[in-house]
Amino acid sequence: MVRAAAAAEAALPDTTFTQMLDATREDYQLIAKHSLAFFRGLPDRILAHLELLAGETGGYAVDRLTHSLQTATRAERAGEDEEYVVCALLHDIGDTLASANHSEMAAVLVAPFVSDENHWIVKHHGIFQGYYFFHHLGLDRNLRDRYREHPHFEACARFCALYDQNSFDPRYDTLPLEHFEPMVRNVLRAPKRSVYLGTDEG
Repeated sequence: MVRAAAAAEAALPDTTFTQMLDATREDYQLIAKHSLAFFRGLPDRILAHLELLAGETGGYAVDRLTHSLQTATRAERAGEDEEYVVCALLHDIGDTLASANHSEMAAVLVAPFVSDENHWIVKHHGIFQGYYFFHHLGLDRNLRDRYREHPHFEACARFCALYDQNSFDPRYDTLPLEHFEPMVRNVLRAPKRSVYLGTDEG
């Protein structure tokens, strides 16, 4: 099914310039309309990408999508707010394309839309999650201690302890992706900060 945002962008005409220095104000007003229509399709693209996590377990008892859904389910049932739950849902979305640094990829995705604390949790959860298994692989399970003095250290440790490290249970009553779709659409509705808005932290 063609989503409304994609259809809206496809209906717009294209510009004809071949290098940016030749573009006019009218060209960029049209491109801005394209950009807005494309941006409105972001939740659809994110939800579709989450579905790519289905079926691949990485050796765990559940697949990557179920793990993500279970993490979000636990967070919601514990009373976390909507933004936090969406971060829990998306925390491993980078697995498919950034297997060596999935946390950072997920963090870049959520950064314009969430608080500093939630962004920091997503960005660093990979190292904090290592507390539970790095030592089994000959690594230092306390690598997270390099961030011990950071104001969000405890929040990230809490996320991993309560929602991430324990979300590999095939018997858990995990909510489906459809349940979280309205939350994803709401949280990603408009950026709170962006390099284009002059609010990026750099």
